[in-house]
Amino acid sequence: MPDRQRNNLAIYDEAADKWWSDDIRWVRILKNMVPGRLSYFDTFVDWSGKQVLDIGCAGGFLAEALDDRGAQVTGIDPAKGAIAAARAHAEQGGRDIRYDTGVGEHLPYDDAAFDAVACVDVLEHVSDLDQVLAEVARVLKPGGIFCFDTINRNPISRIAAITVAEDVLRLLPPGTHDPEMFITPDELRAAMKTAGLIPGQMTGLGPRGINRRGDPTFGRLPLKTVIYMGTAKKPD
Repeated sequence: MPDRQRNNLAIYDEAADKWWSDDIRWVRILKNMVPGRLSYFDTFVDWSGKQVLDIGCAGGFLAEALDDRGAQVTGIDPAKGAIAAARAHAEQGGRDIRYDTGVGEHLPYDDAAFDAVACVDVLEHVSDLDQVLAEVARVLKPGGIFCFDTINRNPISRIAAITVAEDVLRLLPPGTHDPEMFITPDELRAAMKTAGLIPGQMTGLGPRGINRRGDPTFGRLPLKTVIYMGTAKKPD
């Protein structure tokens, strides 16, 4: 029997109409990851008044959190349904967030347009990592910060992200990830350097507790074995 489809990005459009409803557990888990990410990224970026691009924004969880911090946010994602959900929720909340449909390999923005670029739960899904990073570097202003997280590639991360998260606990829809597309920290550092970015420190990201609904909450971890996050800088 053939393996299921991997790197199935259709899931984001399929969940779009309930993105902000809290009815879908894996979408709730994505929302739960935002505070853990930002508790780390906040130490590197003062978001207030900054022009920020959220690549792979889906339905807008991170974009709205950055808006809450006073950033002027633009979000982009290939999932048209998710972008529609993000726009509708922003309008409902009176938020001034721009949302565009598109991919990280071809960003429709001017050179040096953003003070910071965020790209979370995305790099392990893109078709051309080097091209995405080149575009990140292009649209960042000199001295701008790139904030990211992704999944490490090793036997443990494959078990955690595929066998456990997808197949056993069903924290993610089956087929969400392709383990062959996972990226080691050394590979990502090298690719960022090639794109003209200066890699910074990295740390782990993972479950730190359980909330009242029985969903995991997330924060920094000392090990980068499964999910890791970090920053890079465009030279001044």
